[in-house]
Amino acid sequence: MPVKTSKAYLTVLGVPDKPQISGFSSPVMEGDLMQLTCKTSGSKPAADIRWFKNDKEIKDVKYLKEEDANRKTFTVSSTLDFRVDRSDDGVAVICRVDHESLNATPQVAMQVLEIHYTPSVKIIPSTPFPQEGQPLILTCESKGKPLPEPVLWTKDGGELPDPDRMVVSGRELNILFLNKTDNGTYRCEATNTIGQSSAEYVLIVHDVPNTLLPTTIIPSLTTATVTTTVAITTSPTTSATTSSVRDPNALAGQTGPDHALIGGIVAVVVFVTLCSIFLLGRYLARHKGTYLTNEAKGAEDAPDADTAIINAEGSQVNAEEKKEYFI
Repeated sequence: MPVKTSKAYLTVLGVPDKPQISGFSSPVMEGDLMQLTCKTSGSKPAADIRWFKNDKEIKDVKYLKEEDANRKTFTVSSTLDFRVDRSDDGVAVICRVDHESLNATPQVAMQVLEIHYTPSVKIIPSTPFPQEGQPLILTCESKGKPLPEPVLWTKDGGELPDPDRMVVSGRELNILFLNKTDNGTYRCEATNTIGQSSAEYVLIVHDVPNTLLPTTIIPSLTTATVTTTVAITTSPTTSATTSSVRDPNALAGQTGPDHALIGGIVAVVVFVTLCSIFLLGRYLARHKGTYLTNEAKGAEDAPDADTAIINAEGSQVNAEEKKEYFI
């Protein structure tokens, strides 16, 4: 019988070794250039290496493939270069190896970064509008690695002027009660092994606002001025805005007199009265004088009434007889 033969080609996959990350030295200073290398060997065909930072893939990397000594498998390496900052502290950098022999389960290596950086300082006041007589707490919020501890408080470039009233507790400056002498620039300094940083807060102590009470000024003889201050309150059950001032001596449930309304009425009455007196006075002044009739003209110097009548212009004695005719 003739001999029959067949051939079969066998391909053996090389499973890549678990990757290793090299090039990291702890700690790394902020601003330094970091170079990490991920390497795996024994893969056939050559494995694929990918980098991730904060679960986001990094594309700009270097890739190198070398044949092993047995000329059957490959050693693959990838290099990642980047400049670190404080946001990279505690971030996990992952190197992932993908290969068809891994059955969709990639092998990974992880490196957690440790970045040292100078402190960042911010001053937070307990109230945005400090007033005289009130307490004030200034909190110095400092972040850095290593953590700065403790912080240094100064005022206007020198020490705190009143240690009994200005108490420093940790990162807090507690001023028990404010006065105008506390105005100035407060500085918080934080220092660690990397460097020093500071922040400033300008304190301006405001006067306590006076509570104005309802007042009414009684008008004088020539002017009428009414000044009224009314507290405005809004009722939650009505849409109207009302102004009212209650008598503190009134009984509960009773409404006191409206002083503003009474003062306004009094002012109007006084103003009208003054205007009437003023107009009447001007009228009398303009019409003041002596008025003589025609019969009395020329009789001012007469010694008695009979002579005055005889001497008066238009007298019955000297006057011509006048007649009237009716047509």
